Amino acid sequence: MIISFAIGTGMQKEIKDKISSVEGHINIQSFNNTSNENISIPINPNNDFINKISALNGVDKVDKISTKFGILRTQNEFHAGFFKGVNSDYSWNIKNYIIKGEIPLISEKTSNQILISKSLSEKLNIIVGDDLQMIFSKNNSSTPSIIKFIVTGIFNSGFEELDLKYVYGDMRHIQRINKWNNNEVSSLEIYLDDFDKIDLTSNIIYENSPPEFDVINSKDKYYSIFEWIKLFDKNIAAIFVIMIIVASINIVSILLVLILERINMIGILKALGATTFTVRKFFIYISMLLLTRGVIFGNLIALILIFIQYKFDIVSLDETIYYVDYVPVYLNFKHLILINLLVLLLCFCSILIPSYIVSKINPKDIIKFD
Repeated sequence: MIISFAIGTGMQKEIKDKISSVEGHINIQSFNNTSNENISIPINPNNDFINKISALNGVDKVDKISTKFGILRTQNEFHAGFFKGVNSDYSWNIKNYIIKGEIPLISEKTSNQILISKSLSEKLNIIVGDDLQMIFSKNNSSTPSIIKFIVTGIFNSGFEELDLKYVYGDMRHIQRINKWNNNEVSSLEIYLDDFDKIDLTSNIIYENSPPEFDVINSKDKYYSIFEWIKLFDKNIAAIFVIMIIVASINIVSILLVLILERINMIGILKALGATTFTVRKFFIYISMLLLTRGVIFGNLIALILIFIQYKFDIVSLDETIYYVDYVPVYLNFKHLILINLLVLLLCFCSILIPSYIVSKINPKDIIKFD
């Protein structure tokens, strides 16, 4: 049960972390846009609004983002994607998934460095240090804008859909192409301290935003993925119920065997004046002692296996199907305590039923049998 819980919560946490690393938890954009990737109408958030959002409970960071659709081109290959423009204060949560190189250096001077994904580098057949061109359309102009970039880093989040979508670079390129001022951006990307509060925080941000701003969270944007990982909760619950049933049956069987093996002793104890409650308490005590030992050994084995998987990623997965290339594990101490308490409580309740047999044993019949 502990292992299944650790795997289920680990998968959920890893997938949520990957999506939020690329997309953030919550995005604020103009209501007049249908997509927050290729934004045609910018927003112009002032510092007071950004500080107000940053001060909300649960908000960790607010980043400015400018995105625009374009065509990435090398000498032999090309691919369509979105240029995700960021500034020097960007959080760079995606850096946890960088496998080669480093994040682009964005300073006072406009930078031509970009960060691309492993999937995109393989499609374009480029590596760190290579250059490529990106072609952007201009508003009200038939002449495209062509910019040469240098690849400084390659990341791999495991989400091919997202990895092929974005390249990261200096947002001033997008502002220049779209003829936006320095404060105009496509959207605000908001990161939270606790993903579980994303719906509540989204509503609070929406209530505190101007009427022309729209608020979109990653759960709504990637609804199908989050519905899929919700199934892990059902799987964990099913495994928990099955294991409790199996454990209860085993405990009941052990107690019945103990009672039948010591039925003569029960008769003698009752004949000597022992109450039914005293005899039942004895057998419950023995059963709980065996159960506690089993729980302790089970915890040790589970924690050792979880630690080995956490450190060495022994069990691997198909990244194209599960979005991770290994089985992630995550176990909260509070969850561990709760699981153990539930197991002990439910098994204790199952022990009370067979122990009732003790009250039906008549000393006269047992002694007569002897």
